[in-house]
Amino acid sequence: MFKKNLPNLFTIANLFLGIVAILISINGDPATASVMVIIAMLMDGLDGRVARALNVQSEFGKELDSLSDVISFGVAPAFIIYVVAFQPVGLNPALAWTVTSLFPICGAVRLARFNVVAGTPGYFIGLPIPAAGGILATLSLFHKELPLVVLMLATIALSLLMVSTVKYPNFKKIGLPRGSAWIIPIVVIVCVLIGVLFPQIVSKLIFVPLLLYAMYGLKKNGNDPQIEITKEV
Repeated sequence: MFKKNLPNLFTIANLFLGIVAILISINGDPATASVMVIIAMLMDGLDGRVARALNVQSEFGKELDSLSDVISFGVAPAFIIYVVAFQPVGLNPALAWTVTSLFPICGAVRLARFNVVAGTPGYFIGLPIPAAGGILATLSLFHKELPLVVLMLATIALSLLMVSTVKYPNFKKIGLPRGSAWIIPIVVIVCVLIGVLFPQIVSKLIFVPLLLYAMYGLKKNGNDPQIEITKEV
């Protein structure tokens, strides 16, 4: 029974961290909140790999993963950037609420499409919500350096990329070697400690590869405009 539910524990950890990120951002600590989103990305990457390694994939786990992702990578990052960037400057509330809400809405649509639509093998169709959420959460740390209009346009762009037909490399097929499960707790503990001890540095370092991933999809799409989406039967 434990073996069957082990992947779901990682998914629940993902959801827990998303909720914690929201609560921490309310207390005015966006750096730590962003680290929670990043660690949630780690949990999200592990749950599927653990399920495949143990051969315990299930529809329940798939649905739980999607629901958790909406919170951790949709609602939490949008809430973080709203609290630190959109709310303090006295932006028109209707505009701030609309831009903020657009991100998790597009994320939910992205996840729903992922569950029912088959894309090109080896690729995601649209920017995956964990990557989009990671970018937005870490982008919020630059709210003092970047103009408000840039932050708003970036939020809108990330939202649209999630529901676009741009292709992004799918690394989910990279599995865990057999017998390496003992390494997972060590990796998780080390990542959590580094994130908690150096939240500002870790968050800003993670921002760079995530941004490059988002831009890579745009570049590849420009070189390969023929994208087909077929519904599963």
